[in-house]
Amino acid sequence: MKHFGIYGGTFNPPHLGHLIVMESVQDQCKFDKVFFIPAASPPHKPEQHIAPALARFEMTSLAIQHNTMFEVSDIEITRTGFSYTIDTIRQLKTLNPDTTFSLIIGADNFLEIDTWKSPEKIFEHAELVVMNRPGYEHSISKSLYLNDAMMVTVPNIGISSTDIRRRVKQGRSIRYLVPQDVEHYIYRNGLYKA
Repeated sequence: MKHFGIYGGTFNPPHLGHLIVMESVQDQCKFDKVFFIPAASPPHKPEQHIAPALARFEMTSLAIQHNTMFEVSDIEITRTGFSYTIDTIRQLKTLNPDTTFSLIIGADNFLEIDTWKSPEKIFEHAELVVMNRPGYEHSISKSLYLNDAMMVTVPNIGISSTDIRRRVKQGRSIRYLVPQDVEHYIYRNGLYKA
């Protein structure tokens, strides 16, 4: 039986921090594959600063293209409406019946999982892999779901999509924050200037 990791996010844009932490998770968990899944309409984020879904999908494809263990999926982009994690997991299980799945999230999201759609169903259909995040160590120990999650330690990378968007808007360099192909895509398509 195969074991796939699911790493969802806005990827607005995808950056080297995403790749570094996912390589660390892959190194520890030894998945057969990790799906990077850009959200079409994330229910927890306002849409005003989000690049079009197709652009985020294409940037994510460029970001992971040199890692054979990573694959980008358009499963949420092609589905209409909000991108709920449980719906994605169910659809992936239907498409890959002989596969177990692990949902990979950060400690910040782990602490909010009770606000997600059908959290108990998520635990039924996928193992949970939780990455550390600075400042969340104490809160994690109080989570009701702590025994349902596998904790993994990843490097704390000081790169954020918010900062990258701000830098583009200000005309500042984003070199070494995103893969070079993603940098070129952002500039070629005029993303994040407004």
